[in-house]
Amino acid sequence: MAEMNPPQRAEQEEDIDLMLQVSRGDLEAFEELVKKYQNPIQDFVARQIRDAAEAEDITQKVFIQILRAAKRYRPTAKFSTWLFTIARNLCLNEIRRRSRKPSQALDLTPDLTSEDKAQHHSGWSDESPTQSVLRQELEDKIETALQQLPEQQRTALLLLDRQGLSYEEIGQTISKSISATKSLIHRARETLKAELRPYLDDSRN
Repeated sequence: MAEMNPPQRAEQEEDIDLMLQVSRGDLEAFEELVKKYQNPIQDFVARQIRDAAEAEDITQKVFIQILRAAKRYRPTAKFSTWLFTIARNLCLNEIRRRSRKPSQALDLTPDLTSEDKAQHHSGWSDESPTQSVLRQELEDKIETALQQLPEQQRTALLLLDRQGLSYEEIGQTISKSISATKSLIHRARETLKAELRPYLDDSRN
């Protein structure tokens, strides 16, 4: 098992303590966990299913499951690993549901509100119109390439790069060994590089 540094250990112990409080009926502790993990979970889900409205619903379902399972909770794994495993399983259920109804999966772009778009682009206010178009095109190509990855590769890459989980935690989430997890992430990155290389080469000319 990978050695945790003191801040990581303290954070894990805090999460476990909060969840044990939830298991005893403490709703304030539950609200603390929701406040801490709602945005990371929703970001993960949205990038899996590419539907902002559905991602919000699934995120709510994740925390509903946490609350329902509270009395049976045992701290056998890191809390965040357990949480992302639940989120992943709900995403897989949604993906399978959509595969039976393909018309619901045609729109691969998230439905952002005006406020969401303003926040998303707030860091790019100094861009020229050309730079903005090129950057948006690159973001779209990255998202499209990401969605074309096999589910386990996409999940592993998102949990590493977006959520900062360790290889061990990712392996626990997707039921893979550490070496297999590293291999999945390596293949995912190589695939993305190959998919994006023509665009990146053109953008340099």
